[in-house]
Amino acid sequence: MTTKQHWTLPEGIEEVLPEQAAKFESMRRMLLDLYATWGYELVMPPTIDFIESLLTGTGHDLDLQTFKLVDQVSGRTLGLRADMTPQVARIDAHQLQRDVPTRLCYIGTVLRTKPESIGDSRSPLQVGAELYGHAGIESEVEIIGLMLQTFTAMEVNDVYLDLGNVDIYRGLAKQAGLSEETESQLFDMLQRKAVTEINTLLASLDIDTDVKAMLSELSSLNGDKSIFKKARTVLAKADDSVKQAIDYLQKTAELMWQRYGSVLSETQVHFDLSELHGYHYKTGVVFAAFVPGLGQAIARGGRYDDIGKVFGRARAATGFSTDLKVLNQLSVKQFVVQEKVFAPTDVDKNKIAELRGQGEIVIEQLPGQELDAESMGCNKTLVQKDGQWIVN
Repeated sequence: MTTKQHWTLPEGIEEVLPEQAAKFESMRRMLLDLYATWGYELVMPPTIDFIESLLTGTGHDLDLQTFKLVDQVSGRTLGLRADMTPQVARIDAHQLQRDVPTRLCYIGTVLRTKPESIGDSRSPLQVGAELYGHAGIESEVEIIGLMLQTFTAMEVNDVYLDLGNVDIYRGLAKQAGLSEETESQLFDMLQRKAVTEINTLLASLDIDTDVKAMLSELSSLNGDKSIFKKARTVLAKADDSVKQAIDYLQKTAELMWQRYGSVLSETQVHFDLSELHGYHYKTGVVFAAFVPGLGQAIARGGRYDDIGKVFGRARAATGFSTDLKVLNQLSVKQFVVQEKVFAPTDVDKNKIAELRGQGEIVIEQLPGQELDAESMGCNKTLVQKDGQWIVN
């Protein structure tokens, strides 16, 4: 038992072996090169940070997911990042301080105290992109488009998209004058689509009858693009903010299909007007990508305009993130494995240096080593012919 404990890993924590690590590195380079062509600059937030920075905006939903410890230097509480979004927002707001739209991307391991669902990793390899400084449909669509291009590059097929707008529920809750506690209760029920509980709670509230009816119907407002017509009828007596949120969502979808209809047809998009993922920090359109047979989202994103406020600059912001480990499981893309050259002990070292300079992988035979090229995983060998060393 004692010996086994020395090599076992914590549940949900994985180590990556050479072949898989090489594949992850190829995927990382490919995606970062893709994002660079869209103008997204790479940033590298620290793995460990002050807890106040990690639990800003999106971080409040991740409080229980964050490993915490005490800094022996400052005495303050530190956390191991469970999501890089707050840190990237700090880079935009505090470090860069640009007045123009800023596009940033990132990739790195995040750590979580528990998996999101059974069998999930607690150390996802998070990759994502954020667009700061523009509030408008075009930036929503750009981010969704980049997410779709990520799936295309990785050859992840049969992707479906869920689209919603948290401002619809936020506007109705404000119109109803719900207390913070009641709003939170109703939020939880809407997340679970618990219709009976929703109606029981609404029946106990002393609020406007029309608003009560609209909140009762909200969970049923999901489906294809025809749902917008039904929503305008069901929510006809809602405040202008709710109607504007519905219009904004529809226009986002229309521009998305106009630009990316070749990779995402209308039948691959589902609308849910009661979708509230990230409600405590999201401020508009939210989206999630799914594939058949997998019960969890493979990517999520949306607008979160207030996240940089605590860092002194609340810029408009929208973005998405995904887990490279999950994409790897779903990808059918074949990555080329670079061939290796075996160099016997008597090979001219200048020849070895020349080949490595050309990008070849050369593995030298060590003194006393009797293994041949095949045993070393090499499919080429340096041999001497007519006084010259050549790759055979």
